[in-house]
Parts: sequence; C-alpha cells; structure tokens
Amino acid sequence: MPILGYGDWQRVRDVVERAVVSCRLAGGDPDAEFTRVVLASDEPGGLERRDLRFTRRAACFIALNGDPRKPAIAAARAYFAIDTGDTGTEGALDEIEAARRYLAALESKRDLQVKLADLAPDAASWQVLASANGDFSVADAAKILSRDAAIEVGQTRLFQRLRDINWTFRQSGDGAWRAYQRSIDGGWLSELPQSHYHPRTGELVLDPPRLRVTAKGLAELRRRLTESALVRERSAGSRPEDNRP
Repeated sequence: MPILGYGDWQRVRDVVERAVVSCRLAGGDPDAEFTRVVLASDEPGGLERRDLRFTRRAACFIALNGDPRKPAIAAARAYFAIDTGDTGTEGALDEIEAARRYLAALESKRDLQVKLADLAPDAASWQVLASANGDFSVADAAKILSRDAAIEVGQTRLFQRLRDINWTFRQSGDGAWRAYQRSIDGGWLSELPQSHYHPRTGELVLDPPRLRVTAKGLAELRRRLTESALVRERSAGSRPEDNRP
C-alpha cells in the first residue's frame, strides 16, 4: 500500500529524514517527535518489525518536506495550513519557516561544494608550481599571483611588496632592485646575472642582476597576500556605518 503517495519505502524514508532535520532547525526535539519502535511479530517465531511513531508536529514536518505534486502530500499541507488549533506547534507559518531554513542550509552546502570544486584546480596548480624548478620575472610573478581572485597586484606593486616584507632593497649606486641574502638563502628569490658588450669598445660590461621570484617564493607571496586581503576585508566589515548627512 503506498504511503503518502510513495510506492517505494526508501522515498518515504528520505522525506522523514528531511523532516527530522527541519524539526531540529526549528528548535524541536527529533527524538521526542519521531520515535522508533520495535513491534513483535503476530506469528510465533516471526521476525520483529521496526516502525516509526511520530507526533502531530512531526506529521506537519513530513508534509512540508514531501513532494507537493502527490495528492496525499498536498492534502496534508492544506490540512496543516488551515488547522491552526491544537497541533502541538506554534502555527503552520513556523513550520514553513523551518522548511525554508532547511532549504537554505541545503543551498549553502551546495554552494560550498561548488566553491571547493572551483578551488581544487587552483590548489593543484599551486602545488605544481611549488614543486617546479626555475624562477620567474617579477612581472610574470605578478601575473601568476593575480590569477587568485583575492589578489590584485601588478609589477610595480609587487616590487613595493617585496621591499615592505624586507626581501629586497634598492642599490644606492644604480638604483636597481637587489635581493637580501636571506631571501636568496630562503629560496624565495634569485638574481640573474646580466651583461652586454659596449657598442663602441666591444668590452664586456656587467649590468645589474635581474631579480627573479622562485616557485617557493611565489607560494609564500600568495600566502602573505591572501592573508593581507582577508585582514582588509575584515577591517572593512567591522567599520561602523557612516550616517553623516
């Protein structure tokens, strides 16, 4: 015999499980509203049967979590919407609000799963970068870092950031950027030697080395920049609203 219009008991159990969650979100006690019981067999030596007894309030939750296209569910919803007497609830609207909270919780869970799925390729790509060999120019490093939605940085701002965290300094003689030795020892930066031949004399001229960011340095910069972005976001959210005219 179909239950609530469902021919499959598994479908009914899914509805009941959703109703239990709705009851909990509404501040109810699911253990008191939905009681599991064991019934003895009518025949000697027969198997025991497990059943579920629920209160009027629980029945309302079940109706709200069922398929409204089924006549039995639609009739139950109409009944609880009209009958606001001694139902053991604070009113049908409270139950509807509980169902809405449940749906909102499901939506939040789905959004989180989608977000994690979107972040997975980024995490994998950064793991590849962190294990890679070689290094990058500051301009290229800025472009790579900007792939993270939380980071906004260009070549000039990245040079300034490297100075602010004491990874680099300006050479007083030629004004070129240099890496502190501790940044090189830490594996974050490297310097690429440069030279050219003088166009008139043909002599070899040594140029200031070019600053490079290693894969390890990229990962560390990403960590620092995302933390800074999070701090700024929290600070902006904690500022009092400006109600000045």
